[in-house]
Amino acid sequence: MSIHLQREIEKLKKNILSLGAMVEECVASAVKALRDRNPELARKIIDNDIKVDQLEVDIEEECQKILALHQPVAHDLRFIIAVLKINAELERIGDAAVNIAERVEVLSESERVSLPFNFTGMAEKARSMLRNSLDALVNQDSTLAYRVIAADDEVDSINRQMYEQVKEGIRRHPEDMEALIHLLSVSRHLERIGDHASNISEDVIYLVKGDIVRHRTEEYLSQEGLAHEVGKSTPPPTE
Repeated sequence: MSIHLQREIEKLKKNILSLGAMVEECVASAVKALRDRNPELARKIIDNDIKVDQLEVDIEEECQKILALHQPVAHDLRFIIAVLKINAELERIGDAAVNIAERVEVLSESERVSLPFNFTGMAEKARSMLRNSLDALVNQDSTLAYRVIAADDEVDSINRQMYEQVKEGIRRHPEDMEALIHLLSVSRHLERIGDHASNISEDVIYLVKGDIVRHRTEEYLSQEGLAHEVGKSTPPPTE
């Protein structure tokens, strides 16, 4: 690898991690805004989305420039491809945080709905997946990436529980239907954040091993001895 290419790749690595930190903070702020019913904080998240979008575009342009000028091969080429895909996943996580913030703006105008569901706990699981997927990228740790993928089933399970709770809530309190539907939307967006983190981890595995594990995750988790972790679910604590 030439010195110039190495510098470009290091710069790219810093930028993708900056984007990761930015969207992780967006998710944390969105959940805080929901917990506190804080429309001002929600509006800041929505307004700041332009920064996420701009950095995503900048990173994509950097990748294109490196591909055109240096024509990387082998591991360097896989790194550029992985960053391009991870870049898009992070931008979508930012969009999910914005969607949660938009729900907060609506919910802040209505009375707080009582629901035995801990959004903070679900959000922390999704944020942990995101954080670990980025750590796996930094350390090129395929084992950690596999663990993130295995954890996705737990977030999916919590989202399904939320769906059942909302159905029951609407049956018992039809007057709260609109607010409950907005809360269900929040749950779906948190579940999508987990999905995007899992996708990032698949890209990390491609970077490290050259394996495309998409659509074959259970097979690869079994090979890694992590199949027993799939489907584990801890019921969310009540608030």
